[in-house]
Amino acid sequence: MTREEQRQIKKAREREERRKRQEAWEAARGPMDIPFLLLALMLLVIGLIMLLSASFPSAQAHKSSNYDPLYYFKRQAMFAGAGLVAMFWVSKINYERFRGLARLALIVSIALLVLVLIPGLGITRNGATRWLGIPGQAVVQFQPSEIAKLGVIVYFAESISKKREKMRSFREGFLPHFILLCVVAGLTLIEPHFSGALLIAGMGAAMMVVGGIHWGWIAAGVGGLCGGGYLMLFTDLMEKIGYNASRIAVWKDPFGGDLEFQRNQAWQVIQSLITVGSGGLLGVGLGKSRQKFMFLPEEHNDFIFAVVFEELGLVGAGLIMLIFALLVLRGFWLAIHARDRFGSLMVVGVTVQIALQTFLNIAVVTNFLPATGISLPFFSYGGTALSLQLVEIGIVLSVSRQIPAPKAG
Repeated sequence: MTREEQRQIKKAREREERRKRQEAWEAARGPMDIPFLLLALMLLVIGLIMLLSASFPSAQAHKSSNYDPLYYFKRQAMFAGAGLVAMFWVSKINYERFRGLARLALIVSIALLVLVLIPGLGITRNGATRWLGIPGQAVVQFQPSEIAKLGVIVYFAESISKKREKMRSFREGFLPHFILLCVVAGLTLIEPHFSGALLIAGMGAAMMVVGGIHWGWIAAGVGGLCGGGYLMLFTDLMEKIGYNASRIAVWKDPFGGDLEFQRNQAWQVIQSLITVGSGGLLGVGLGKSRQKFMFLPEEHNDFIFAVVFEELGLVGAGLIMLIFALLVLRGFWLAIHARDRFGSLMVVGVTVQIALQTFLNIAVVTNFLPATGISLPFFSYGGTALSLQLVEIGIVLSVSRQIPAPKAG
């Protein structure tokens, strides 16, 4: 038998497998998971309301937003609408079809991360080159790292699900995925985008753990993470290599040092802590934040949850954190009950991303961790991130359609 004949037979088998999977999808397809959908929609609506409240002072004060107090809100609402359409469309697709796009998604993700580092192509803001698009045209700009998160989720889910019996092997299971994770996270780190690299590494590692890698590599990873965290936070390593050393100093004591240190390096963290503390138990009232009037930097982006604390208080912020927690728990429940390993791993990837990103953002806002420039899902301003988050919600809903409903009685 010639190689061409072997290839034809292989393609025929793949077509037959796809046909059978589609038939199984049609036969087992049910309604999407309503609790997960409602929790996501609640966060989206609350996020848009808080974005409007947090952003109108800075939008009204800057020429870049045409002095329009609704500028950020209208743009975010536009992306939210497009994301919702994409979410419901994706939720109706047989998620098995994403298997065929897995390798392409990873290749495109790596290519875009490389392009953003090429001088003249990447767009730089605040010392970081994280965007591609047309300079000065915010409508057509996007962050490749956001696409890379989705690419890693789909590719790892497809690859790990196929190598179920090989994942405990170092050479065939652990090493290839570890190298790919280092490449994607490393390209993101070079931008520099430390929080994005941390997210990609975290969710990729979680999917590998769920995929069944040997416990020894899990222990080594946890040990390496703890050791690296200690070196970065409690030694002068960051100062020696010159990477974000000032952020470590601010985290340790934002109110220490001289007045210049507080006004320059520590200003954002100090204002965030003041904003959080100003809310007290019940908050000053929706829309009544004082710190958002040019005191708190990035009030509509990375530090929007500080405004939530000030306006809604500890009670309101706690309820929002509870909704996030319920969304994450429901996501893991769906992963446990997914029809197959591929769907389960995709849900795990999406859920871990939301959980890790939410935790890191709130930890930064309260100075529990050093500032990393990480956004809050569904709340922070950013069209690319919001649209892709809703697409990921659509993937989870697509997987949930294959979960049989519990029988009455």
